[in-house]
Amino acid sequence: MAAKVKAGIVGAAGYAGGELLRLLLQHPHVDLVFAQSGSQAGKPVASTHTDLLGDTELQFVAEASDDVEVLFLCSGHGQAEKYLADNAIPASVKIIDLSQDFRWNEGTTGDAVEAQGRTFVYGLPELQRETIKEAQNIANPGCFATAIQLPLLPLARAGKLNADVHISGITGSTGAGQSLSATSHFSWRTENISTYKVMQHQHLREIGRTLKFLQSEQVPSINFIPYRGPFSRGIFITAYLQTELSLEEAKELYSNYYKKHPFVWLAEQNPDMKQVVNTNKCILHLQKHGQQLVITSIIDNLLKGAAGQAVQNMNLLFGFEETAGLNLKATAF
Repeated sequence: MAAKVKAGIVGAAGYAGGELLRLLLQHPHVDLVFAQSGSQAGKPVASTHTDLLGDTELQFVAEASDDVEVLFLCSGHGQAEKYLADNAIPASVKIIDLSQDFRWNEGTTGDAVEAQGRTFVYGLPELQRETIKEAQNIANPGCFATAIQLPLLPLARAGKLNADVHISGITGSTGAGQSLSATSHFSWRTENISTYKVMQHQHLREIGRTLKFLQSEQVPSINFIPYRGPFSRGIFITAYLQTELSLEEAKELYSNYYKKHPFVWLAEQNPDMKQVVNTNKCILHLQKHGQQLVITSIIDNLLKGAAGQAVQNMNLLFGFEETAGLNLKATAF
C-alpha cells in the first residue's frame, strides 16, 4: 500500500474545520498530522467537535507544522492571505484554501489567481477537473457559488446561457459560521426567514468570473436573492431563465455534461434537501414552463459547499479516486 498523504488543518475549530476533521480521519489515503486552532489550543479535538468522541485523541495545537504534504486553510475571509504572508510554508506543500481570499481578483477571467507567490486554481471540479489535477494550490469555491454554478455550467459551456438568470436560494445557519450574531442565534433563526445581501452576495463575483471564462462574448445578469433558513445545514436553489431548448434537449445537455462527474445527479422527481445533507452530492432537477427553464439545485453547504469539495480537490491533486472518503450516506429523514 502506498504511503498516506500527511495533512494538516489551520482553523480547525469551526464548522468547516470540523467537517474536514471528520472526513480526513476516515480517509483511506490520509494521515492527519495536526489540527490548529488559536482559541482551542491544548484541548482535545473531541471536546469541541463532540461528534468525534471515540474517533480521535488528537488535540488542537497553537502552531501549524510544515511537516505535511497538504495544508487546508479554514480561517475566516481575509485571514488566509495574512497567514501565508506571515508564515514561510515550503513551496512543496499543496494548499487548499476554503476562504474567498484567492477565488478571484479584479480583472481575472482565467483559471488561476496569483497571490503570495503562489498560483491558486479555482477548485470547482465540474468546471476544470484536469486543471485541478495539475495544480499546486486550490481556491475552494463558496457554498452558494457552488450551488448556483452547477446548474449553469452545462448551459454556459454550450453557449446556451443567453438570457438573464433569476435565482432564489435558502441556506442553513451553519453558513454563517460559529461566531454568534443577531441573525444566527437559535431564538431568532428558528421558525423564521429573511433575505440578506439581496443582489449583492459576495459569491456573485466568482460566479461572474466563471461565466466570463466560459462564455466571454455574452455574460447574462445573475439576479440572486439569498435567504436565511430556519435549519442548520443545506442550500436549496431555484433558478429560472428563458431558453429555446425543450425540456428533453435540456435534460440531454445536462446528462452529457455530468455523466463523468460522480457527485452531480439529475433527479426525475422534485428533490428535497434531506437527499443531500451529510453528502458531497449536488442534485439537479429540470422543469420547463413555457419558455422558462426552471432548475433546482441542492447541496450540503458544509460538504459539497466546503469541506467535502476540499477533499474532492485533494483527491484530484494526489491522483486518488475522486470519490475516496466521500461515499457518504444522506440523512434521508
